[in-house]
Amino acid sequence: MGKGVAAPADPVAKRPFFYLVREKEIFASPQPDGRGIQFLYQDNGRITDSARITGNISDQSMLKLLETTEGFRKLVHSIGVTVSAQDSSRKADFVFQMYGKTDIYHSGTSICHTVYCDGMEHVYALEEEEWSGDDNVPGQIRFVFDEPETVAAVNVKLYLNDGFAAPEVIEDFDIDYTAKAYQDMIARSVMSMGNMTKIKKVIDKAKNGGQVTLAYIGGSITQGAGAVPIHTNCYAYRSYRAFADRYGTGGNVRFVKAGVGGTASELGVVRFERDILDYGECNPDLVVVEYAVNDEGDETKGVCYESLVRKILKLPNHPAVILLFLVFSYDWNLQERLSPVGYHYHLPMISIKDAVTEQFSWSREKGRVLSKNQFFYDIYHPSNVGHRIIADCLLNLFHEIDQRNADDIGIEAELPDTYAIGSDFEDVHLLDRKDNTAGAVIDCGDFCNIDDRLQSVERNKDTVQTPQFPHNWFHKDGSRPFVMKIECRALLILFKDSADCDVGKANVYIDDRMAFVLDPREVGWIHCNARIIFNDKESRMHTVMIAMEPGCEGRQFTILGFGYVS
Repeated sequence: MGKGVAAPADPVAKRPFFYLVREKEIFASPQPDGRGIQFLYQDNGRITDSARITGNISDQSMLKLLETTEGFRKLVHSIGVTVSAQDSSRKADFVFQMYGKTDIYHSGTSICHTVYCDGMEHVYALEEEEWSGDDNVPGQIRFVFDEPETVAAVNVKLYLNDGFAAPEVIEDFDIDYTAKAYQDMIARSVMSMGNMTKIKKVIDKAKNGGQVTLAYIGGSITQGAGAVPIHTNCYAYRSYRAFADRYGTGGNVRFVKAGVGGTASELGVVRFERDILDYGECNPDLVVVEYAVNDEGDETKGVCYESLVRKILKLPNHPAVILLFLVFSYDWNLQERLSPVGYHYHLPMISIKDAVTEQFSWSREKGRVLSKNQFFYDIYHPSNVGHRIIADCLLNLFHEIDQRNADDIGIEAELPDTYAIGSDFEDVHLLDRKDNTAGAVIDCGDFCNIDDRLQSVERNKDTVQTPQFPHNWFHKDGSRPFVMKIECRALLILFKDSADCDVGKANVYIDDRMAFVLDPREVGWIHCNARIIFNDKESRMHTVMIAMEPGCEGRQFTILGFGYVS
């Protein structure tokens, strides 16, 4: 007698779990080797924030365990991964990397598995992985594709060890973009209409067929972080495209995007002439300034921010300026510090914090439009939904101004001679290996090489990344210092941060006096940084020397450039 079909075994009861990543859209950014990669960083509090927002975890002891690899392994039994793409036969490499203690990127454990993009869950038990003895913290998740620009949706679940419980999964509801509650939320973003004259002129110029340039400068959110794909779903592109469709006559609206992740207005004011003005080739009609979530590290506590605003307002074509105040997932930004600049110059100000944060805690019946999980991609960056909301807030401002008549608009405000915070750097210019308009005399010593491993960003409409500050001075080995003689009133040094083990500290001297030490490992990733060397009342000749700290002569250090005020 033939053997019958065996009944399937009872399913194995799944352990309690929570989502670390849930239905997140990803876009595989092109890499130099031809592959595409989406990075989801988990360090610096990101993993615990995702557990709170996406996983609904409120148990502080569980959140604490997630902060280290040791704790992660006590809490987590296995990792569930799901990847869905249009081509279900496509494969992706899933990597969950622990950062190492000795060498952040190389000495820790990497959990690596290949999965099909067919929407099926793959579960990997931690006890079956080979673990390094040098693990420090959960560092990053990567999805690696053979083809760049692959779009997919991913889930990452953390299944828990015995003794831990997970809360019930809360389902998000669809966002009704036509509802009154949504429109009310968008309207709350208008912190101040300011003087509307310049924006009204920009709108009318576009309607009449004139060439109009919309420019955006800021940090990673302006770069497009969290948007998938980054070049067309970021708030900057979405607001530009909608402006062009609504007010343009076809091809007469130009787009300039100059966001650099992790950088403050202290760097932005130096690179403005290069990245926005293109050294005089571009004359923006409107500039959106976004630094309210990046300027905590600004040494000047707002002086560089106001300097940037004044640098824009002083341009010969008198462009319009909008101050945009974004928000992190823990309801924080610097709008209280920076908004006095907007009030002082009568500028329109948009606060995403004012628009969305209060409603996060509301019930649906009270008027909640969306959850934090829907708005945020991670602890710092908005999702596609978040980027759309930011763009809609800007478009709401344009619409409100466009509806005003001449009597409501008034006359254009003049640039005051007084300051809200300060303006020491409004006339700063970039000095690098290519451009030395200051006439500085430079002996680069052993800082004679050029570093090509730099922070890179997507500019304008690009999907490929542009290296930042490629005309640099790079030290590989040797004790000869970099020496520069320059006549100026103020000077900033721009240098490269890195987590690499082969970088070293450099000492900065002013006129033979030790000023400070620069540690490129302090931030922990490849990144542009700025530091004020001096800021005097009057201009005079100075000798600036950068020398590798004793014992670091065989290590690397990169001077990206300088910002000088004559």
